[in-house]
Amino acid sequence: MSVRNVLAAAVVRSADVDAYTLTAARLWATSAALLGLIGAIIGGLVLTRSVRRTGNGGRRGAIASLASGLVAVVAGTLNLAVADGGPGTGNGVVGGAVAVLLGLIAMVLGGLVLARARTDARTMVGPRR
Repeated sequence: MSVRNVLAAAVVRSADVDAYTLTAARLWATSAALLGLIGAIIGGLVLTRSVRRTGNGGRRGAIASLASGLVAVVAGTLNLAVADGGPGTGNGVVGGAVAVLLGLIAMVLGGLVLARARTDARTMVGPRR
């Protein structure tokens, strides 16, 4: 099999990809986007709970939100970096972009919760003398 035949077969395979074909890149991007969505949901829930209650301020949830957001941003960025086509080519470009966006939202929400927990801990100790 020559190089020319391999390239021709690759072109035919990429032409067979339509909007509903699940490729490895699309699966990777979708998984990263779901992880970012889970992190954003956790961050939102922990943020609303940290406003209403006292306690540890939701540190575990904030760290979970930050970690899942970071993984989603890295995975989405890697997917966008290796994609050699635009939306609709089977490279997961749309999913990668959504993963980066949701990951950033999760990281911001987790950071807000950690900042709130830090300021709550300072006010509980009392004023310094």
